[in-house]
Amino acid sequence: MTNLDILETEQKNEESREIDVMSTIEMLEVINSEDKKVAFAVEKVLPTIQELVDEAHNRMMRGGRVVYIGAGTSGRLGVLDASECPPTFGVEPTLIQGVIAGGFEALIRAKEGAEDDFSLAKQDLTRISLNSSDTVIGLAASGRTPYVIGGLDYAKETGAYTGAISCVSNAEISMHAQTKIEVLVGPEVITGSTRMKSGTAQKMILNMISTALMVQYGKVYKNLMVDVQPTNEKLIERAKRIILSSTGCSYEEAEKYLKSSGSDVKVAICMALTGLSRSNCETMLNDNLGNISMAIRSLKSRDAVLPKN
Repeated sequence: MTNLDILETEQKNEESREIDVMSTIEMLEVINSEDKKVAFAVEKVLPTIQELVDEAHNRMMRGGRVVYIGAGTSGRLGVLDASECPPTFGVEPTLIQGVIAGGFEALIRAKEGAEDDFSLAKQDLTRISLNSSDTVIGLAASGRTPYVIGGLDYAKETGAYTGAISCVSNAEISMHAQTKIEVLVGPEVITGSTRMKSGTAQKMILNMISTALMVQYGKVYKNLMVDVQPTNEKLIERAKRIILSSTGCSYEEAEKYLKSSGSDVKVAICMALTGLSRSNCETMLNDNLGNISMAIRSLKSRDAVLPKN
């Protein structure tokens, strides 16, 4: 059993020791000052984040999925990041998914006892048919959650790749994962309240992981979300603006390309940039695994002359 007193997340923060008698602005300044430290702590672990992204990408291109597992705040952050990928990048909700100890109910009502069950994660991962092409990323600010450890051990049994994200040094979950990310944000403003700096650090890292994976997966052209699903008026307008911005065409032309592409933004961009037909652009995208950036580069490599944007 880990002695909580030695965990960085459980130490007392000298900067906030008088927070209970501070004015509102003083309190906010302390919190803000501590939050500023998070990005620098994340910066120090970029090489290990890169390692995890590259491993997950390799498996994703073979049909694998990314699964976040965690309990409490960490689990909720995993579910949140995963749930934002389908509307943002137009992917299936199973491609990146979050599994939380205690299930859906734990998202809105804490089920603290669930995190102490080593076998529960195995049941949850078995339910989604975890396999050797998948990547499992364990999340635990304290680095010691039994649910996460059990999940990582089961993932290893299946041959899935494993990563661990914690906010303490020499985390227990690190010993159960192939890629170990330990982002040391220091003591919390409120001792032990890891929903604060630790939660912010985990959210930042998950944003990096999912965004980098989606870029590599072909869901972005330049820095634009090109797999937006134009299912309502707002998203239709966004789709037109993406076509306009990425190709340099006029608003009217973007509208025309979107319609003639069958409301497929990537096909519309391809048509606008290359002058090719819808069917030719669809074929070109299929040949490049749906990656518009790769498709356009492949055309350039064949000395095709594309309009400048």
